[in-house]
Amino acid sequence: MNIDLSRLTTEGRNPASADIDMLSTEEMLRVINTEDQKVALAVEKTIPAITQAVDAIVSAFRRGGRLIYSGAGTSGRLGILDASECPPTYGTPREQVVGLIAGGHRAILQAVENAEDNRAQGVDDLKALNFNENDVLVGIAASGRTPYVIAALEYANSLGATTVALTCNEGSEMAQVAKIAIVPVVGPEVVTGSSRMKAGTAQKLVLNMLTTGAMIRSGKVYGNLMVDVEATNQKLVQRQINIVMQATDCDKQTAAQALEACKGHCKTAIVMVLGQLSATQAAQLLQDNGGFIRQALNNAGMK
Repeated sequence: MNIDLSRLTTEGRNPASADIDMLSTEEMLRVINTEDQKVALAVEKTIPAITQAVDAIVSAFRRGGRLIYSGAGTSGRLGILDASECPPTYGTPREQVVGLIAGGHRAILQAVENAEDNRAQGVDDLKALNFNENDVLVGIAASGRTPYVIAALEYANSLGATTVALTCNEGSEMAQVAKIAIVPVVGPEVVTGSSRMKAGTAQKLVLNMLTTGAMIRSGKVYGNLMVDVEATNQKLVQRQINIVMQATDCDKQTAAQALEACKGHCKTAIVMVLGQLSATQAAQLLQDNGGFIRQALNNAGMK
């Protein structure tokens, strides 16, 4: 296949860094930093599309569906990173948010030759997960032309699932295939074609928004506290105690006792303290209100 990379914004030469190899270390770093400052503004322009995607993901979660990322190289690794952070941060099942990368597990640590060009594998990886119409697929590729990802998007479309393209080039094939296109155009990289830089940063920012937004809308955040955090180490045990203290304005002993009574479930501990309820009563109240703390307290006549 003959590919004209010169037509891609992410492959263009950046005049701001044309002489970067002749600059001092500090000057070089200031060029990089100045370019990086453009990324958040590019992402800002895509918020309407990100909103559509977040709402689709929340809807999928409510019907038992999953969020699946598909990418190659840096893009695939970013998807895996985002997916892997959801269980410890939000207490989600490990199968609810999943990252797929062209070339499989080995490609997380090193490049796998020709993996991104393997269309069949893009489909097979989804089939291995029993991907279905209840799921959401987010295809990630800075170029917007990765065959592995395009094939996955096409397969997901054929099942009637929601598909999202996250790319940094306008008018890409991926953006045309997907039902929702998120396209932060960050411009040419400081080092020509090194899309792990600005494009990768833009992708990371968008992925942060997709999962954080979906988790907030799913009741896993109270105020700005991560109330479904899993305590898998001593730092997180202390974080749970701090969260309960911050959410209820109680003392450390009260927070620790509540967490012990409900076997370390932050949400239940918070409702216990605020509602002066037993662990069983608080757990039932949360279950009756879909896991939303505010809704549970309001429906029980508590603030």
